[in-house]
Amino acid sequence: MAATKGEQFAGLTVAVVTPFKDGEVDYKALEKLVDFHVEQGTNCLAPVGTTGESPTLDHEEHEKVIATVVQRAAGKLRVMAGTGSNSTREAVRLTKYAAKAGADGALMVGPYYNKPTQEGYYQHFKAVGDAVGLPIVLYNIPGRTASNILPETIARLAEHPAIVAIKEATGSLDQASQILSTTNLTLLSGDDSLTLPLMSIGGRGIVSVVGNIVPGDMLALVKAVNDSNLKEACRLHHKMFNLARDLLGIATNPIPVKTAMRLLGRDTGELRLPLTPLDDAGVAKVKKALQSYGLLG
Repeated sequence: MAATKGEQFAGLTVAVVTPFKDGEVDYKALEKLVDFHVEQGTNCLAPVGTTGESPTLDHEEHEKVIATVVQRAAGKLRVMAGTGSNSTREAVRLTKYAAKAGADGALMVGPYYNKPTQEGYYQHFKAVGDAVGLPIVLYNIPGRTASNILPETIARLAEHPAIVAIKEATGSLDQASQILSTTNLTLLSGDDSLTLPLMSIGGRGIVSVVGNIVPGDMLALVKAVNDSNLKEACRLHHKMFNLARDLLGIATNPIPVKTAMRLLGRDTGELRLPLTPLDDAGVAKVKKALQSYGLLG
């Protein structure tokens, strides 16, 4: 397969959680998470995304989380820092900080809540690309932002030298196919359960949530696809599909994932309001999902 524009981000990127302890970011625990992913062979980490509870981090915390991950990961794995905002000025500022901190790229969600026009989307990302030289990975997730960045707009953005990839989370294979047929962007799945289908049409990897729990299996799936081992890819797809469905169907991400990490002894499971812990029934469902997967006895 011919190299795509953001090929450096092909493979497994894990949208890493932000650990909390007594209401504050636990930076030592964050460093341990980075070490875990280095050991597992994860290719890239995406701190301060949705999974990292970026909406409830203040600016100082946001920047310190990026800096902590970059410093700990230096020379071991890449970092795609979350720098999206519904304010273009804020997105520019956050992306400039990520570049200064040494991140390899910026993961930029489409502006949320204010629902810009397609021209607004174009001008927003273009402004950040013009202001900062850092490679940009677009993140299109209408389920969170309430608006879709259309393939035609993405094709326009793909002409910008700074915009190299897209995290595709519309759930539409038609939209992904149109992007792949009209651009040279590196397309990454934004849904764990769609990694195999998207890679089968030309996607190059995944920005994963369940990778917080089973990065080794997700890496194996990506490798199986790249090796044209469809049988093994299908086996891993169905195995992880059940885990992703069972976990992410319980409550809003990252509530179930943090609960799972607590049960596995990898995180306190603490969340920030307005996210709240699962009730006993929800915890039991997470525990059952982990047991079914073979992660808990």
